[in-house]
Amino acid sequence: MNISNDIFRAEDMTNEQRAEYIMEMLHRMIVHHTLWFREVEHQMGFEKALKAMDYAWSRTKKISVKRLAQVLEFAQEDGVPQPLVDLTKEKQLEVIDAIAKNWLAQDGVWFQAVEFADGMNDAKRCNDSTWGRFSPFEAWSIKNLLGLDEHPGLEGLERALNFRMYGRLNEQSCRREGNSLIFEMNKCRVQWARVSKGLDDYPCKSAGLVEYARFAKGIDDRIKTTCVGCPPDPHPEGWFCAWKFTIDEE
Repeated sequence: MNISNDIFRAEDMTNEQRAEYIMEMLHRMIVHHTLWFREVEHQMGFEKALKAMDYAWSRTKKISVKRLAQVLEFAQEDGVPQPLVDLTKEKQLEVIDAIAKNWLAQDGVWFQAVEFADGMNDAKRCNDSTWGRFSPFEAWSIKNLLGLDEHPGLEGLERALNFRMYGRLNEQSCRREGNSLIFEMNKCRVQWARVSKGLDDYPCKSAGLVEYARFAKGIDDRIKTTCVGCPPDPHPEGWFCAWKFTIDEE
């Protein structure tokens, strides 16, 4: 959107321009939130950054939603917009799926942004490092959402795996083998798209080794993770990747 040189304030903008400005401001707020987390992590460590985020996000959510509710005239309670609560179960699930798809698309375009500018190796390197931070954060977030205790075990991990961002986008399954939990990604949205185009599997094992191990540790620090198979490893038709989670004490 082009903004003419004679516009110096929001009052001078058109409705379309102000709407774009609102979206851009929300983007700044998200990035600022993330940069605060990253800097606290850098200065004080990941665990303290999570504690700080817990405090900051719980209060930011309530403050922000309350203020927007007053301006846009919708009901809210404790930082949750009432219109979201009032949706039908089916519509809420559609919203959840839409957000998950948007997250996956965002991940893909970030990968492309680096790949197109600097090549596949740099894109994979950035991707793997990002998963190294996002996986334990997502584990922490889901642990709070479900009210899991410090050591929820393999049962807690099995529940948590269903609430990951791609938990509703992909087809996955779990089964118990003795003191281990076997997780299989039966239909991966990204890999399936490549199959439909006649392409080889995307070699995601380097990211998966970081992603699954750190997620499992984030749910219960006693859990050990072993890769059963992940591209470029050969795999059966029934799954694209599989992971074994074990707690020695169980």
